[in-house]
Amino acid sequence: MTRYLRLIRIFTGATLSAQLEYRANFLGAVLASLGEAGVALLGIAVLFGQPGTTSVGGWSFQAALLVTGFFMLTEGVISVFIQPNMSKIAEAIRTGSMDFTLLKPVDAQFNVSARNLNVLRVTDLLIGAGLIAYAAAHLTVTLPGVLGAAVLYLSAVVIVYCIWLGLSTTAFWWVKTQNITELFNGVFGAARFPVTAFPVPVRALLTFVLPVAFITTVPAQAMTGTLTPALAFASPLVAGALFVLTRLFWLKAVASYTSASS
Repeated sequence: MTRYLRLIRIFTGATLSAQLEYRANFLGAVLASLGEAGVALLGIAVLFGQPGTTSVGGWSFQAALLVTGFFMLTEGVISVFIQPNMSKIAEAIRTGSMDFTLLKPVDAQFNVSARNLNVLRVTDLLIGAGLIAYAAAHLTVTLPGVLGAAVLYLSAVVIVYCIWLGLSTTAFWWVKTQNITELFNGVFGAARFPVTAFPVPVRALLTFVLPVAFITTVPAQAMTGTLTPALAFASPLVAGALFVLTRLFWLKAVASYTSASS
């Protein structure tokens, strides 16, 4: 464990040194983050902007804003930690640099998952955390609720990571996976709204088929004290099952990998 923590520190230092050479890009990243936050908030404003609308799917405006905060926080996790690494897998397979990754004396999945960061998009994390804090300040929130939301959000991050890794691992067979990840981004956009705001068939799809509800709605429900015990237990179980399945899928892909130089 100490070895891997040391590697994370080295990877982070190298990424910071490389990205801070182009400080002008930081302004563009901030504007992009503000644009995404504006789109998310606009969706909530339209949803509650109808005359006489005080709640949607049982959610007040402040509670729905909490969901949007978790959505922006997750966007930040994806932009800073997950996407910069997952997007490199297909390129490494195509160019043959995956050979060197597999030969290194460190777990290959860890290497492809932690090697790169996009620190320029850290503003997404700050905006998401700020929205969560603002919404929580206008709601009745308890300490057990906050702790429960934190634990369930860790499960949500694992779910997001596993989905991205699983989709990116298909590059061992198909090489180009941009369309697949863009499809996930399109579906994930629904997570900016409470899942109960959708019709029942869509709600079931976003909960049991594509576990989008576990990423934003479930942590928000835990914080507001409206989460059912079934969903509270289901979230870590889904995260654990996805992690195991994704790990097995990764090992199968690596075993079938044929070097680009062979």
